[in-house]
Amino acid sequence: MRRLDRGRLVLATHNPGKVVELAELLGPHGLDVVSAGSLGLPEPDETEDSFIGNARLKALAAATASGLPALADDSGLCVDALGGAPGIYSARWAGAGKDFAAAMARVNDELGAQPRTAHFICALCVAWPDGHAEVVEGRVDGTLVWPPRGGNGFGYDPMFLMDGKAQTYGEMRRAEKEADNHRARAFALLAALLPTSSPPLQGRG
Repeated sequence: MRRLDRGRLVLATHNPGKVVELAELLGPHGLDVVSAGSLGLPEPDETEDSFIGNARLKALAAATASGLPALADDSGLCVDALGGAPGIYSARWAGAGKDFAAAMARVNDELGAQPRTAHFICALCVAWPDGHAEVVEGRVDGTLVWPPRGGNGFGYDPMFLMDGKAQTYGEMRRAEKEADNHRARAFALLAALLPTSSPPLQGRG
């Protein structure tokens, strides 16, 4: 297992919502985070068949292009009755215009009267310019509601009700959602790779 050193880390995403969540999770670790979008890095085609594969692909692409360590997230909604769809195609169901209202409507239409159990998966990958990569994966289970509830979060959040919760992710305040969601659970596994929150020692050459 390779640990990250303090310094600059590229967030290999162009999704503003993910940038905010990841930057806040990384805040205590003394890393200087910058997004792939702000660096003008291209978005690679997600050609793998798993969340872990796509996270690794995106992290390695950003690390290679920037010459810096990079952290990539690949996450999505998996609906049991739809055979795990939209899954790795969660963003693509929203189309080029990122219309997640339409994507949620499609999920609801395809479900019909079938059971509404679902889960979110998040794979996180840290990659270095030399090609080394470390990957973890987190999951939360829940059910889908209709109509969507709440205007917080992003993506499919307004229709996802996590097991044991009374509010959808779209209704929760960001801090409550981020305390225990699929990204937070993956991040907890990733923490072993991150610098500690204590300041670096001075006087070392």
